[in-house]
Amino acid sequence: MRQRTIASHFARAALGGARRQGFDYLPLLQQLGISPQLLEESRARIAPEQFARLLQALWQQLDDEYLGFGRAPSKPGTFAMMCHALIHCRTLGKALQRGLLFYGLFPDAPRLSLEAEGERVRLVLDDSTLWDPDHFLSESLLVIWHRLGSWLIGQRIGLEQATFGYARPAHGAEYDLLFPCPLVFGAPSSSLLFHSRYLDMPLLQDERTLKHFLERSPADLLSRPDDGHSLSSQLRRLLSRDTARWPDLDTVASHLHISPQTLRRHLREEGTSFQALKDQLRRDIAIYHLGHAQLSLQEIAEQLGFSEPSAFHRAFKKWTGVTPGAYREQEN
Repeated sequence: MRQRTIASHFARAALGGARRQGFDYLPLLQQLGISPQLLEESRARIAPEQFARLLQALWQQLDDEYLGFGRAPSKPGTFAMMCHALIHCRTLGKALQRGLLFYGLFPDAPRLSLEAEGERVRLVLDDSTLWDPDHFLSESLLVIWHRLGSWLIGQRIGLEQATFGYARPAHGAEYDLLFPCPLVFGAPSSSLLFHSRYLDMPLLQDERTLKHFLERSPADLLSRPDDGHSLSSQLRRLLSRDTARWPDLDTVASHLHISPQTLRRHLREEGTSFQALKDQLRRDIAIYHLGHAQLSLQEIAEQLGFSEPSAFHRAFKKWTGVTPGAYREQEN
């Protein structure tokens, strides 16, 4: 119920390589139950499982794990083989080095490197070989390596900074789901910064757990948003406990043992507000229910605390650009 939905931008961007190659993906979208009209609406959202299915289908149809964004294709199975090559390493540092060395064997592959910065280490991406106007593959590679590393050691690697070699894009508000840390745009390169202590941690995974992991990866790594440990994420978890009776800001602040003014300030620093968090959570829960046929529109409105279905209709159209009825029709 608390799952984050995926902005339609990422689905459109994922299809960019297919468009470039002249691949007709409309039958594929129809097969996956994703409306092309919905994707064209900039405010629309799709469910994480839909996004994962789209990525897996594109990899298969294009026969390319780079989805048409690379100078040369990366044959399906390359990522899995890299994982098998590193799974027996003793520490995360050894595993990352082996994984990066593996991809270094392919002359046209985008280059990733680990650079020490005192007690920190930076994972740097050289994406100069990519055709990637929306930066989809660049962002995906950073997300995949971060989440793969976290999975290997059985704990989330805390990011201290993410840099991007381009200006803040129009979908910049979505980055907190991908990189829950301070962001720097217009940097010399795209990179992730984290503490070097993680490199010495032992791998907790093995061939057995890897087999299960690879059944849905790397699509699952990309489609599962990372809430991190931000105040916004704490509030989202707190609010989602009872969506029909929303606590007010003062009640939430008291629960967190801080003043309402401090809560507002911290949320402002994270680029959001209490009302925006409530709206995002309501939107995501509504999209979840609209993708399943069990509840009527009136029942969904009541679950989300709307006194009238018409108020729910207006709010949902404001959030996503389409009405709840139109969304359900396009999804089913």
